[in-house]
Amino acid sequence: MTSNTPHDGNVARRLTDMAAQMPNATAVVEPLGYGPGGRRQYRQVSFRELDHDSDRIAAGLWELGAKEGTRLALLVRPGTDFVSLAFGLLKSGAVAILIDPGMGRKNLVGCLAEAEPEGFVAISMVQAVRSLLRRRFPKAGLNVTVGRRWFWGGPTLAGLRRRRWPGTSIAATTGEDPAAIIFTTGSTGPPKGVLYRHGNFVAQVQQIRDRYGIRPGEIDLPGFPLFGLFNCAMGVTAVIPDMDPSRPAQVDPRNILEAAGDWQVTQAFGSPAIWNRVGQHCEEHGARLGTVGRVLSAGAPVPAEVLDRMRRCIAPEGELHTPYGATEALPVASISATEVLGGSGAQLLLESSDESEQTAPVGTANRTRQGAGVCVGTRFSGIEWKVIRIVDGPIASLADAEELPTGEIGELVVRGPQVTREYVTRVEANAPAKIADGESVWHRMGDTGYLDEQERFWFCGRVAHRVLTEQGPMYPVCCEAIFNEHPDVFRSALVGVGLPGQQRPVIVVELHEGRAPPGAEEEASLLGGLRDRALATPLTEDISDFLIHPAFPVDIRHNSKIFREKLARWAADKR
Repeated sequence: MTSNTPHDGNVARRLTDMAAQMPNATAVVEPLGYGPGGRRQYRQVSFRELDHDSDRIAAGLWELGAKEGTRLALLVRPGTDFVSLAFGLLKSGAVAILIDPGMGRKNLVGCLAEAEPEGFVAISMVQAVRSLLRRRFPKAGLNVTVGRRWFWGGPTLAGLRRRRWPGTSIAATTGEDPAAIIFTTGSTGPPKGVLYRHGNFVAQVQQIRDRYGIRPGEIDLPGFPLFGLFNCAMGVTAVIPDMDPSRPAQVDPRNILEAAGDWQVTQAFGSPAIWNRVGQHCEEHGARLGTVGRVLSAGAPVPAEVLDRMRRCIAPEGELHTPYGATEALPVASISATEVLGGSGAQLLLESSDESEQTAPVGTANRTRQGAGVCVGTRFSGIEWKVIRIVDGPIASLADAEELPTGEIGELVVRGPQVTREYVTRVEANAPAKIADGESVWHRMGDTGYLDEQERFWFCGRVAHRVLTEQGPMYPVCCEAIFNEHPDVFRSALVGVGLPGQQRPVIVVELHEGRAPPGAEEEASLLGGLRDRALATPLTEDISDFLIHPAFPVDIRHNSKIFREKLARWAADKR
């Protein structure tokens, strides 16, 4: 591979193809209320109905003046309307602006303003806010209300749907044409708008389908709305769970179990926060997801105990996979729970004989606990990657980057058809994030780590989060693993206090619920235990400062990405 140029045409054509192959199969299932007998009611849409509905939406948008490249903000709740509208926008050639409302109102409005939408396809409440803040959105003239129209004018989704089916309505876009603007979480700076082209989406569908062996007719429970679109493009039924996807840590596990049981779900996708709650619930109540044979979890590293717990509550032959990537490049790599857990709690069948005894393979989790970093697995077939020497600042050309040998920690850079090439908001971020290589572009993941002898990548923390001491750099994920083994510690964070190159490393810990020391003597004992752990390995022996924080600041979307910059300022104030 020599380029990461997107390929193929309009990704929405995948839905039309599936509608032709399996027209009456269920495409989307949306939870409603409960019936008289206390049983959950659902709304169902077939592939043909979804395809025709999105055709009506695309044709309606054209009549309203939308054309290829028109930027339209899509802000609706997860469900059949979201899926149909997303495909309708893709079919029309418009560029869908997709933003997670969990980033908070201030960031949400700011990101929308920066994206300069030419219209909103949104629920009534959003349209009301848009009307009140119209000066922030001077180009927004094409607005479609999803639901009841209040004091503003303009068309409604119901009106678009009343039109006769116009026949297949798909813009003749190429893989190079813009399809969507999706925003980063903003965990290491302001959220940035990433430009997705149709070819990027096509590559994502193909890579995910082929890596995990996903086939038409499967039934998926997507805990992230965008994955519902991938399902429909692969001929997979999407059973939308009853949850707020912007707050996965607050999911009611019973809703997940209910939907999985009602629809005999075979696959489920969600963040680690979802599976942490579901796995704990299954363990405590003896519940199971007996039909689920494949679980995918992305967005943040998945703790080994979550993998172990979840694998014990899905089908015996099932497997968990943790794809790795970023908003700008997804998927990049993947690893299975079996590879992580090895013989520790894994469901492995071990054979023995009179001459010798077979032992369980050692999983990567054992090395992670010793400070080796988190193994995210092997790359997807469409990805090329390198680990280069860390440079704080732009790298104009790949010729200026120094590739590092196996085992040496540096920054990961990637390219491939699913890797996006540019930001369209906060465009000043393009120079430090992209490396030119002829006609293609490498994306700097902003992650430190190394490749091992099996060409697996081991994640050691964000480039921006490494602590630069007089003795050299310290990598947060490696150091934190030592302290996360303490029985009272829920999670820890390595932060630096002082100027880069002279920073003093500080370990901040958040304790398990109910483990806070009741007095000064107990606190001194806890901190002393942390110091003993630090002295036990050369990796952390230079750390002598430890602080207890009541609750780490984390991102809402995944409830696990720690805002270390905020903790560093807090730690500096404490010293």
